[in-house]
Amino acid sequence: MGFGHIRLRSRGKFTLVTLQRRTFSDSEFEHNIQEGSMRDKEEMERDGGFSLRRPSTSLLATLLCNRLPSPNSTMSQAQMGSMAGLKPQEVAFWLGKAVEWGQTESPDTQRDTCLHLGPLRAFLQLLLTHIHTQSSTTETMRTIPFVGQFLGRLCWNPYVTADAGSRSLLLQSLWSLYSEEPHNAVERKANQWIRNLLCQLATEEDSATHMLVKHMGLSPKEYSVKVLRKMVLLLVEEVGESCSSLADPNPRCSCDSVLAASVACVPLVTCPETAPLIGALLQRPMTCDKAALSQDFLDAVSSAYSRKCVSLEAQAVVSLWCHNLASLEGAVMSLLDSVLSNPASTLHNLENTITHSLLPKACSQHSSIFLIVNDIFRSMLVQVEGNQTLLSLIHTFTLCFLRELAALQPQECVSLKAFFPHTPQSLLAPLLTHPSEMAQEAWPEHLAWITASLQRLTEEEEEEEGNRGQCGVFEAWFLLVQCADWLEVASQLLVSARPQAFGPLLWLLTFYHHPTNRGHHRTQQLVAAREVWDHLRSLFLLSAPPLPADRLQSLAGLMSAVPQQPSLDSLLVVSLLVNFAVFSHNSLSGAREIVRMVVQQSGLVREAVCVLDVVELRLNRERASSSLTDRVKPRTRALRGTLTHMAQHDTDTQPLWQRWDTHTAVPGCSTNQTL
Repeated sequence: MGFGHIRLRSRGKFTLVTLQRRTFSDSEFEHNIQEGSMRDKEEMERDGGFSLRRPSTSLLATLLCNRLPSPNSTMSQAQMGSMAGLKPQEVAFWLGKAVEWGQTESPDTQRDTCLHLGPLRAFLQLLLTHIHTQSSTTETMRTIPFVGQFLGRLCWNPYVTADAGSRSLLLQSLWSLYSEEPHNAVERKANQWIRNLLCQLATEEDSATHMLVKHMGLSPKEYSVKVLRKMVLLLVEEVGESCSSLADPNPRCSCDSVLAASVACVPLVTCPETAPLIGALLQRPMTCDKAALSQDFLDAVSSAYSRKCVSLEAQAVVSLWCHNLASLEGAVMSLLDSVLSNPASTLHNLENTITHSLLPKACSQHSSIFLIVNDIFRSMLVQVEGNQTLLSLIHTFTLCFLRELAALQPQECVSLKAFFPHTPQSLLAPLLTHPSEMAQEAWPEHLAWITASLQRLTEEEEEEEGNRGQCGVFEAWFLLVQCADWLEVASQLLVSARPQAFGPLLWLLTFYHHPTNRGHHRTQQLVAAREVWDHLRSLFLLSAPPLPADRLQSLAGLMSAVPQQPSLDSLLVVSLLVNFAVFSHNSLSGAREIVRMVVQQSGLVREAVCVLDVVELRLNRERASSSLTDRVKPRTRALRGTLTHMAQHDTDTQPLWQRWDTHTAVPGCSTNQTL
């Protein structure tokens, strides 16, 4: 009959306890254990098997003597099953080593610890495998009740935790013992114990650790950073494992650690070292319902990202928006605020600003995100009517979105109907086709078809207005806003349009600026638009001064709204004026003089600059023919010089696109209506 000797420390005193490798009776056990051991046993039972303070040896002896059978004794089949893969002699040996290494910090103990690290890793791997086969932490504690004290002792040993392999296995074991949804006092106590243990290990001053760190030539801060990085790498690897990779469906799902990892990340989201773990958590596929992330984690990451306190990869940001609707809404509102707060200085950089926001990329990958972003844009259009900068933002955003959509692999693409479910499908392909994708000779016919389709839609909905409202017209108009390049083409074609061909083009522009037929004034607005076109055509056909003052005065008057009368949107007039000045064959000096006089009388200098910017941006995107470019570029440059000089002397500091137009409204739903 063999005996083992273990040097134990109890209540500050050393005592030699002889452990016979057989099942002890209660009387024999009490004879060999000091008085303090019973108090430890009571504490252990009260705490559910877990205690934060360094474990006492008498308690370990209790577990060892009462739970481990001798190799010569006959074990029941149930006992053999519960200890599968863990030999009693091996368990007793490593429990003894854990106690022995914790007794002293002598060189012999340190040397012995280092010599046994390899076999210890093998035992910890067996222990981890055994934990994974259990259905819960309660089941684990029933089959291997020594696990908490054993792991706790090793975690307190700096020479064990300094070994990367041992540290990895210890952390994985602790993580596997953490219950996502504790069902009883034991599991709740285990969760608390694990959290407190990790917190203590991260904050407690330990002389042995400091000595080891000093020997490694690292400062405490450097050591902490390296440990954090190691932990992050280990957790990233574990988070990346899918529960479908387990061959046996009975073991506890590996997704249990996902929620725990997200909770642990909450106070560390602003640490650069944790960015890989945050990205791995956000991008982990939802293989099962246990892979949900903590809401506190999502809120913390969202807040840190909005404050630019964390750097995430583009795909991680997209995943964050998929998980957290508030974060997505915050990103859209941030983009709107950055553009609308300073429209004059951001128009040329609008495309870069939108692309940098990552929202077009997210929209191309997830139609649900695109629909949410569009709903926010719709709501803003209803609240801020006639805001030209907002219209330009929506148009440019759609261009960026379509570019990202075209860059996706064919297997990643979905139908356009998923992105535009409420838009009349007959208009979808014609409007989403960019003007540069077809020959210029086909533009007039294409625009005539679009106009005819919109006219039919408005007529049908006006007849059924009492039944359905104008949501169909609103969706068609909103798509026209998104594809505003066709409006710029219509303005350009009106410069050279013949009298019999200008009707559809002028109707399309009028519909864009006056989408509702409020008060049934569309006919009067079309008459006013025809009058503007006639004035401009007459002015720019004259090749020499003096310019007819009556026509100039009449044109300027049409750009000023008259209260309580149906008036034409002044931005429509400015758009036609600038396009005539850019694309007509009139002399450059004559075009500059017409623009100067009309804009000066109407006070719409800044609006004219904005329209000129839009024209230049479209020409740059489309890479117009060299002959047109050679003729147009000097004109746009000269017109910009004229308008810039006028803007410096303009005392009106509030552009028209920032004013509320009380005479026009965007059709469709109210601000509170769900689109």
